[in-house]
Amino acid sequence: MIPLRFQPIYQTRVWGGRMMETELGHKLPDDKPYGESWEICDRKEAQSIVADGRLKGKTLHQLWTEHRAEVFGAQHKDNPAPRFPVLVKILDCRDKLSVQVHPPSHAAKKLNAEPKTEMWFVARADADAKLYAGLRKGVTRFDFEQALLQGGVEDLLHVIPAQEGEALLLPSGRIHALGAGLVIYEIQQNSDSTFRVYDWNRPGLDGKPRELHVAQSLECINFQDFEPDLQQPGRNGLLPGCPHFMVRHLTLKPGEHSKSLAKPDDFSVIAIVRGSAKLIEETLKPGDFRLLPSTLGDATLAAGDEGLEWLEIAMP
Repeated sequence: MIPLRFQPIYQTRVWGGRMMETELGHKLPDDKPYGESWEICDRKEAQSIVADGRLKGKTLHQLWTEHRAEVFGAQHKDNPAPRFPVLVKILDCRDKLSVQVHPPSHAAKKLNAEPKTEMWFVARADADAKLYAGLRKGVTRFDFEQALLQGGVEDLLHVIPAQEGEALLLPSGRIHALGAGLVIYEIQQNSDSTFRVYDWNRPGLDGKPRELHVAQSLECINFQDFEPDLQQPGRNGLLPGCPHFMVRHLTLKPGEHSKSLAKPDDFSVIAIVRGSAKLIEETLKPGDFRLLPSTLGDATLAAGDEGLEWLEIAMP
């Protein structure tokens, strides 16, 4: 089998922009602000579709349910998940995202939602771009609720200057927001449950204030989560992860070749961050994502003249 390319699923967002087009060469559908490109997605309401090859036209859900051994490998044959468990996105943050939280497992069922842990990888960052994650030390739930009543919570959030090449894990229950001027590769559980607790007092694309979910957010926020640190790559580029996905941050110098990408009993997803690479007969560039099936056979990435930086995403 060849590496699988999927048709991106573009999502308009009030905080979105055009950097997927200007920075990554994607062809956006129109002139609206696009904040998200769902690159690997198996949701009932949104399906990644294979773009070419003999599986062209197949959805990711069909691959997971009908071609699991061939595409994902024997390691995942007994996985009970009814849908592919990981969702991978590109985010274009021209403006700040809402201050939000994803429900942890203990709250998700009660709130008719899905738990969601995710990881941010900073692919592009303006000089003054910021990440908001967790609370400043000493902030209490009472402080937070009072700040909401007074119209803003920004001063209570832990702020991290964003640097390209850095990553941050966001376990469910961690309050967070992305600042303006960022392109983020986001790896997450297959969930679309987000509760907005504060939205910078701005209107949505329709000119009306976006819905907030204050009561639900207060049920989910971990008020003992203070000033988290960025994730640093460990051995073989592995970023500290979670039970739901594994991410490696890898680089090659100009002209170098990677180790074999073949995994006879497993799959991986690669995401090009910087530079270019030759994979079999195809040249990959920043913003390109490919699912490497378990039946791919021996293959390597050959870095171009600018070297190569990429992510390798897999499931434990």
